[in-house]
Amino acid sequence: MVIAEFSIFPTSEGSSVSRYVKEVIKVIESSGLHSETGAMSTTIEAPDLASVLKVVEDCHRLLIEMGVRRIHIDLRVDHRLDKEATIDSKLKAVGKR
Repeated sequence: MVIAEFSIFPTSEGSSVSRYVKEVIKVIESSGLHSETGAMSTTIEAPDLASVLKVVEDCHRLLIEMGVRRIHIDLRVDHRLDKEATIDSKLKAVGKR
């Protein structure tokens, strides 16, 4: 399982970008992947890296279609190969579930 922390937003559209973020969240939620959105990023759980990158690409494409002129992307990936890891298992390990 691949777990990724992801944020994407335009930096060219002024100080409030919530209308763009709302649309990006819809893309993430429609991907079919398990995700949890927080105040600053979304955590995505996927079977492979290609699935994560497809969601990032779909979000990027959406912002372009919305007419933004500059896009900022943060992506951190944890691909643990020695055992199965999930969002829930990682949170349980640090006492947050």
